[in-house]
Amino acid sequence: MGSGGDFTVTVTRKDIVAAVLPILEYWLPLSNLDLLLPPLDVSVFLCYKKPHESVNGGENFTFGSMVRVLKEAMAQALVPYYAFGGEVLSNSLGEPELLCNNHGVDFLEAYADVKLKDLDLYNPDESIEGKLVPKKKHGVLSVQVTELKCGGVVVACTFDHRIADAYSTNMFLVSWAEIAQCKPLSVIPSFRRSLLNPRHPGSYDPSIDNMYIPYSALPPPRAQQRQADPLISRLFYVMAEQIILLQTLAISKGSSYRRTKLESLTAFLWKMVAKSAAVVGNSNKQICKMGIVVDGRQRLSIGDEDKETAMASYIGNVLSIAIGEKTIHELKEKPLSWVADAVHDYLEGAATKELFLGLIDWVEAHRPEPALTKIYCSSSSDEPAFVMSSGQRFPVSKVDFGWGRPALGSYHFPWGGETGYVMPMPSPARDGDWVVYMHLLKGQMDLIEKEAAHIFRPLASEYLKL
Repeated sequence: MGSGGDFTVTVTRKDIVAAVLPILEYWLPLSNLDLLLPPLDVSVFLCYKKPHESVNGGENFTFGSMVRVLKEAMAQALVPYYAFGGEVLSNSLGEPELLCNNHGVDFLEAYADVKLKDLDLYNPDESIEGKLVPKKKHGVLSVQVTELKCGGVVVACTFDHRIADAYSTNMFLVSWAEIAQCKPLSVIPSFRRSLLNPRHPGSYDPSIDNMYIPYSALPPPRAQQRQADPLISRLFYVMAEQIILLQTLAISKGSSYRRTKLESLTAFLWKMVAKSAAVVGNSNKQICKMGIVVDGRQRLSIGDEDKETAMASYIGNVLSIAIGEKTIHELKEKPLSWVADAVHDYLEGAATKELFLGLIDWVEAHRPEPALTKIYCSSSSDEPAFVMSSGQRFPVSKVDFGWGRPALGSYHFPWGGETGYVMPMPSPARDGDWVVYMHLLKGQMDLIEKEAAHIFRPLASEYLKL
């Protein structure tokens, strides 16, 4: 892998990019679904090969000309995406609130003495974390653009997750690229918080109490005992043929119904995580948990065409997490089809309009006390857990700023909880292939790499045609 993660990154310039037009200062409240997120930052990075085409028919792209394009487009993008140029502060109730004041976006320029083909993308803890993605120190969004030794470029953003989920982030990236190419915006963003107002009177199913927890009810923090089994991040390449094979294995006997690719992959990893657990006592009772992130935009819009249009452009968090639990013994011994059916049933039960409406009302009933999903903080050595997110709508091929499509686009989210996190994304190199980001316990990762090496291949330059 050549230089791998052993390279130096030098920041050569720091700027603040603000909206090109004046922004009227005002406070934008977070929605009840935003309030379910702790202060977490999520990063995304895009790797581009050295460009060969010229700028508007003129001279060839240089790093300086690319940075200029990115900055000018960012200043224009921050007009419709004005919230991304603001600051999150506490209001009189102690809740986070967004001050839209055109504070601007921290914009870093950097140089890394490594070639794109030599980046150890398989091990993002060494090659990406703290090097190619920026640490957000202020505001909602930070950007770092890094020139590589080969002339390639890495464009990375770090967002405050309380302001934007992956759907929102994807929308912004596409808009930023459209502006860079002087194209009209395909979607105009909306921050219409009234779309997620609680009902009066509110109501919610008691099952939500099993999914989310107020801070006051959190168990006391445990002493860190992760030296031997820390959470680590990896990037894998998964061929389309292997994903289809998992789907085939996930079909129940006598049934012709095929589970989705995401359900099949989730079921497979659930079995792997259960198998890797250090079983103490009776595994018939020992529990392993699984969560799947669910986007509620379409579900909240069922039966309302106007709301469907509005929610499609909504910026913010519209997420819930479907949580399932089975005994480790069941997950190890039952066939993949049985586990996939369980994943499907848990997902079906949580992906409803009523659940999202109830979740909004549940948060309202507990305000101003903050709350979060239980699975984020529930994992331990004897109750392993992971959360599967879906990055299949990650628009890698659309984030073209004028010098070509990315060779790779990925989220980077070592989220700080005790629970594993997995996000599959489309590969820009070959239709149907996936790039899978995993943040799991080292013991879980070791087992997956040992027993499923034919499925999860360490991400290397040859898969991306570098």
